Amino acid sequence: MKKILSLAAIVLSLSACSGQQAQEAAAPVNVKSLAGDVAITDTLPAEAKATYPSRGTALERDFVHMPPLIPHKDSYKLTTKKNGCLTCHSTEKAARMKATPVHESHLSADGKFDDKYYFCVQCHVAQADNKEALVGNTHTN
Repeated sequence: MKKILSLAAIVLSLSACSGQQAQEAAAPVNVKSLAGDVAITDTLPAEAKATYPSRGTALERDFVHMPPLIPHKDSYKLTTKKNGCLTCHSTEKAARMKATPVHESHLSADGKFDDKYYFCVQCHVAQADNKEALVGNTHTN
């Protein structure tokens, strides 16, 4: 009796998965643009990629106490819990990574990084050679 029930279950499962079921025709989907029936005629060129200086070259500061520029991309994760900049620029790792260490003004009395300076890109910006001017600048020395 068990063999007959098992065999019937196998035959039923195979017939259910055989693909012989009738397929329903899917209704066409009409998608409309928010712009209406306007044809797209303009193709814009890709934005120019920013280039960063070669290793070991950095711009001089324009004025006294100017925060140094970052000679690489500046899109590292910065939160109060994790500062991506400190993976290379902490006082312990900077020499090994051949990076500029955090300035002593950013350290607390015990020599550790002061957490109030966690948001580095508030003052330090990437030193990228952008192909287009991002904002106007009228600064003179």
